[in-house]
Amino acid sequence: MTRRAYPSDVRDEEWALVLPYLTRAPLEAPQRKYDLREVFNALRWMVRTGAQWDYLPHDFPPPHSVQAQAYRWMNRGVFEDLVHDLRMTLRRLQGKAPHPSAAIYDARPLQSTPQRGERAGYDGTKRRKGSKVHLAVETLGHLLALVVTAGNEQETAQGGGLSQQVQEATGGQAEAAFVDQGYTGEEAAQTAEAEGLALCVVQVEGAKRGFVLLTKRWVVERSFAWTSRFRRLARDYERLAETLRGWHWLAFSILMTAKTVELLRTAS
Repeated sequence: MTRRAYPSDVRDEEWALVLPYLTRAPLEAPQRKYDLREVFNALRWMVRTGAQWDYLPHDFPPPHSVQAQAYRWMNRGVFEDLVHDLRMTLRRLQGKAPHPSAAIYDARPLQSTPQRGERAGYDGTKRRKGSKVHLAVETLGHLLALVVTAGNEQETAQGGGLSQQVQEATGGQAEAAFVDQGYTGEEAAQTAEAEGLALCVVQVEGAKRGFVLLTKRWVVERSFAWTSRFRRLARDYERLAETLRGWHWLAFSILMTAKTVELLRTAS
């Protein structure tokens, strides 16, 4: 690399963890025109800054090349596979079983932009028009499952999809899911039960108002706060829900790769 480094550039230790997931071809493969690490650095820069593709700095590979490679990685589930493996590694490093027995669900709306197409819907609770990102994380806050819907979709309707993804990610070892009052009702309980999960609704005690730290559920709120560090996820800029979903998996892979390297250094 001959250019000056950006804060978002992948470090050598992180690159060693990520590279096997990005390609099976050797780095010197003749069909590769641009350095793979620079393409990945450009993608990390994009998710961090939230810029438009045409505004990608000129010392990176051309925007169309980075964009095309990014979509190939997202469509192949590369970042999703990376997150699942990193999650198991992080849990082992912290003295826990590879797969969690519990998950925490929640959703947050993302303000729409002209690019969002027909996916935008009005969320009456948040009074915002856009998309809604439904997350399932484990007790350390690492991503297990993700669903993107229109903003007017209710949490109760997404519990089944999240539960199915959670059991696929954990090998069916998850037993409970902690949720807020948006997941109350027979439909949510039955769809979760069909996947072998018991829904545990965590409610605010009494008539408290304002911010209240809720048992278990604060973990997923912290995970949403982690994603706020990535400007590409501040709003819904994407035409396709799968692209927005892919950016989230990439963001969590960046956070978890850095944490894995830190813990490995400490352990050594």
